[in-house]
Amino acid sequence: MQSEATKQVKRPKKERELSFGRVIANNFYVLRIIQEVAPFYLVTYFLWSVAGALINFLTGTYLLRYVINTFQVGGDVQKIFLFIGICALANLGFNFFIDCLRRFLYPRYNQRIVARVEKMLFEKAAEVELACYEDPAFYDKYVRSMENSYQKCMNTVYTVDGLIWAAVSMSANAIMIVTIDPILLIFALLPLLLGFVQKKRNNVLHEFDQKRDPIDRKINYVQRTFYLGEYAKEMRLSEMYKAMFAKQKESWLDYKKLIADYGFAKGFTIFLTNFGKDGVIVLGAMLYSVFQTTVTGNMLIGDCIVVLNSIEALSWQLTELVTQITDLHKNAVYIEDLRHFMDYKPQIVSSERKHPENGEIVLERVSFTYAGADKPSLSEIDLTIRPGEKIALVGHNGSGKSTLVKLLLRLYDPTEGEIRQNGMPLATLDPDAYRKQFGVVFQDFKLFSLSVAENVLLRPYSDADEETVIHALEKSGAWPVVEKLPHGIHTTLTREFDDDGVNLSGGEAQKVALARIFATPSDIVIVDEPSSALDPIAEYTLFENLLSSCAGKTMIFISHRLSSAVLADRVVYMDGGRITEMGSHRKLMENGGDYADLFAKQSENYRQEPVGKEASDEIQS
Repeated sequence: MQSEATKQVKRPKKERELSFGRVIANNFYVLRIIQEVAPFYLVTYFLWSVAGALINFLTGTYLLRYVINTFQVGGDVQKIFLFIGICALANLGFNFFIDCLRRFLYPRYNQRIVARVEKMLFEKAAEVELACYEDPAFYDKYVRSMENSYQKCMNTVYTVDGLIWAAVSMSANAIMIVTIDPILLIFALLPLLLGFVQKKRNNVLHEFDQKRDPIDRKINYVQRTFYLGEYAKEMRLSEMYKAMFAKQKESWLDYKKLIADYGFAKGFTIFLTNFGKDGVIVLGAMLYSVFQTTVTGNMLIGDCIVVLNSIEALSWQLTELVTQITDLHKNAVYIEDLRHFMDYKPQIVSSERKHPENGEIVLERVSFTYAGADKPSLSEIDLTIRPGEKIALVGHNGSGKSTLVKLLLRLYDPTEGEIRQNGMPLATLDPDAYRKQFGVVFQDFKLFSLSVAENVLLRPYSDADEETVIHALEKSGAWPVVEKLPHGIHTTLTREFDDDGVNLSGGEAQKVALARIFATPSDIVIVDEPSSALDPIAEYTLFENLLSSCAGKTMIFISHRLSSAVLADRVVYMDGGRITEMGSHRKLMENGGDYADLFAKQSENYRQEPVGKEASDEIQS
């Protein structure tokens, strides 16, 4: 089954060949974003290009011609020095103005642009549904949009800047050359005949870079496994380093083959381009100018000298103009991914935007199939969750428990069937308001490189939150550890950005994550494997705290340890994406089904461990 993300984003390969209009539109798309954030940035930046190109021409090429020709014809020396002084002052004033822009104005503008582009992408990323992250076509575009997004957007500015500079410089040199001798313009325009060679060269280089990128990623991955701490233990306790060496060798062989496939084409097209430019155009113009100066006398010495310089400069500027136009297309391809990501219409939205009301949640014949999967993960689920009820979702790995929770949170919509709260379909409810009813801790929870308090609250901390945070840590069992940390609840977790930060053990980290449940006001609590890193005693204590703190709240917990299921009002046993048994712990034990069999096998292990009298009595029952 193809996801909506794939339908909206995936395009045939031929559509990668963007039309000229789309290339221009994509580049203007980025320029408009920058213009909105920093109105004077583009104006000053592009005026800088125009002025810089003109001053460079005036103080370089034209000044040289004027001085030499004036001396040759016996002109006024004072005028020469006056013109030199004007050029020097113009150059000095321009450089001072640009230096002020670079030091004081542009850094502030750059920060604004970075913040705007990243915020735009982050807001969109938060808006799209979870299925998009699991869709390869969509996720590839998302990653390409996020990677160096600021730099890639700024490449459009640099490309347009280069176009302006090359166009102004080329025009100034062309006008001067035409005034000296119109025939010289032929030599300046000859690079256009090399356009097909340059296009071939650019295509070869582009293909080479595209095929080199995945090889570079492999090489970089191998390097990371040797220096990142997260791989250190496995690399030292096994022979995985040999496999990494083999992967590195394989990557270098791929690179060697790539050089063999493209090396000749790269070298030959570059040679043809350089030979046509330097060997034919520049040399031809030089010979013609020298002949006109020394033999016919139709050209002054100053004209000859600047022609020798300007023809090559004009040829280079024309080549640069073609290169910048090619870069516009490269920018447009990236921006195409960015625009498709930004234009994506999220599927989990509500047209009516009704506000949810806490109440009974009903799943009616709900089925769900992940995009690209051959079979459904959930099939014909019928379940009613009553307010204040405590439900244990149990079953083997892959039985569909976590998927069911994701549908309850409306991270996905069912493929078939319907979920309702208080009789209203979830599709008619405001998704954000609906999810705020839930306090959730997933099995694959994440701790952020922020303070303990911010990790518990999942929002910025204020002084008024101290009691709430400490109470939550006490309930989750994390307080004895946090209390001893260098800065208590203000200690940063991980040392990624803070040398005084701490790395918690798996069990300690899980307790900090579970404190979120106790710190967050919510009507419905969902915990997915909340005790996987805890011992049986800590697990039982945790569930007692959860149940007492969640009195009056609806609570759904997933656990492979069935000892916790005895505390639930109702046990829902899942197998193969279906609910196969449902009822109280005692009732399911009396039925003697799969749940009773699994519980009996687990209880044998518990009987061998001192888990406390009360817990032991519950398990034995």
